[in-house]
Amino acid sequence: MNKTEFAAAGEVLYTGKLPNGLSIYVLPKPGFSRRFAVFAANYGGADRRFTLGGQPVDTPAGVAHYLEHKMFDTPEGDALMKLSATGASPNAFTSESMTAYYFDCTQAFEENLRTLLSFVSAPYFTEESVNKERGIIGQEIRMCEDSPDYAIYTELMRLLFADGPLRDSVAGTVESIREITPQVLYDCHKVFYHPCNMALCVVGDVDPDMVERLALEILTPETAEPPGRDYGPDPGLEPAGLYHERTMEVSAPQFLAGLKLGPTGRGREEMFERLTGSLALRCLCGRSSSFYLWMYEQGLLNDTFDYSIEQTAGQRVLTIGGESRDYNAVLDGFYQELEHIAAEGLDPALFQRQKRAALGGYVRALNNFYAMAVVQAEGCFAGYQPLDNAAVLDTITCADASLWLMNHVAGRRMAVSVIKPKED
Repeated sequence: MNKTEFAAAGEVLYTGKLPNGLSIYVLPKPGFSRRFAVFAANYGGADRRFTLGGQPVDTPAGVAHYLEHKMFDTPEGDALMKLSATGASPNAFTSESMTAYYFDCTQAFEENLRTLLSFVSAPYFTEESVNKERGIIGQEIRMCEDSPDYAIYTELMRLLFADGPLRDSVAGTVESIREITPQVLYDCHKVFYHPCNMALCVVGDVDPDMVERLALEILTPETAEPPGRDYGPDPGLEPAGLYHERTMEVSAPQFLAGLKLGPTGRGREEMFERLTGSLALRCLCGRSSSFYLWMYEQGLLNDTFDYSIEQTAGQRVLTIGGESRDYNAVLDGFYQELEHIAAEGLDPALFQRQKRAALGGYVRALNNFYAMAVVQAEGCFAGYQPLDNAAVLDTITCADASLWLMNHVAGRRMAVSVIKPKED
């Protein structure tokens, strides 16, 4: 294992690359009783088309999420129960771009890590269990469809993208999961769950050599080529539509506006771009920005308002939204603030405050074991090192943030998804 010191973050990281291609990251936390491990695959809901045996394969929406549900099945029983019996807290999640299995524990770490590596690397599906899970996931999908957060986000993605996997929910639909069979699950596991397409990330008072030793012992030694992915043609920056409205059981009108920022990059350059965009948005519409304070004083926004830049399936998407009685007035104010910044640039004093606040948030996150392990996996798959955040953040200037807004946001109209309350 290689040892690297990150002076700006005050952390030491051990990294390794096994002959089978697995990337290992261990962030020691001496003196802490908690230990956290995540075993992640660079595979998510958007990875619907891939190559197997030299031939393109199309899979229905929801396979990555379905596979996550079924991976806990083993010939000996439920791996969740086995981990919980030692006092560990296990779980998993599937996003558009990643599937992660993890546990948090204070004892029996080596035993739990052995269990985690074993069940994730050895699929076990039966026709009966796969069919039974279809009903469970179908109920989960219907519950999500009744959620305003789910509905408003899904409709925005369908406004932004005319086709492609980002239009669909990670869980798929009740119709699409009917096409999922044990063979489909085995094929996707074979392609995406090979160690060369995975990362093992550990945070806590743990011996890095022990982590590497277990991975070498349990996982296949065979090498493989990373899977080929196909997200379809470049969708461009123009949205497929501009407005969608529906009514639901909500107490106040909600809106989510967004625009496409273009393809994602890789490595430190992508990290600089991501952090610059995040800083620029903090200055433009964060809680201490003139835009937010102006909207708040008029009663047009409240503390539900939020913004984000999502990076998935090779695309970046900017969103802003929350509750508002007049989303048009909010967006007008947003565009006016952009025009002001285009004419005069961002306020340097505000930029420095937001930069210090971002650095403070990053430092606080260093003791969040879950967050640090997951971002290590994300960084591995995107080709950057998250512990460089502080050093990269320090190089970003007010002019960089102003230019980012001019290049990506100014002069563009956003697609808008709206949910209104049902009338009595």
